[in-house]
Amino acid sequence: AAELSLLEGTLGLRNGTKYGAQGERQIPVLQTNNGPGLTGLITIAAHLVKQAKKEQLLGSTAEEKAVVQQWLEYRVTRVDRCSSKEDTRTILKDLNTYLEDKVYLAGNSFTLADILMYYGLHHVMVDLTVQEKEKYLNVSRWFNHIQHYPGVRQQLSNVVFIKNRLYTNAH
Repeated sequence: AAELSLLEGTLGLRNGTKYGAQGERQIPVLQTNNGPGLTGLITIAAHLVKQAKKEQLLGSTAEEKAVVQQWLEYRVTRVDRCSSKEDTRTILKDLNTYLEDKVYLAGNSFTLADILMYYGLHHVMVDLTVQEKEKYLNVSRWFNHIQHYPGVRQQLSNVVFIKNRLYTNAH
């Protein structure tokens, strides 16, 4: 739920929405005034984006929308269930390969996938050594870019990267 409050801030929505959590996995729940509540990070996040009238964050083309959806699911099914160093390494390796020729997760547009992936990986990136950040250079470059995107980081700590290595090709 803390993450959804961060997202509200990023989207420029006034805070004040109350979230509950359900079950052992603590799945977020949003109680709406009319009708059933919304359950799950992806569902609630997409709802907030629409509320903020920033639909472009969900992707502009059909293909982009599918890619955004795919990364949101990856975030919930893989990143959130990651329980070992080994899991984390696999995720960073996958992402590093994927981001090799991309600025954002959905190609050239900043989307909800970037925001939620940034939140989901923040605690991982905070703990990486300088060597690991260099090893996953594309992830580091992407993460650094997102954390400086207006309104995204808010009260999360700034993760420090050694700038000169991010933008020059290490030999």
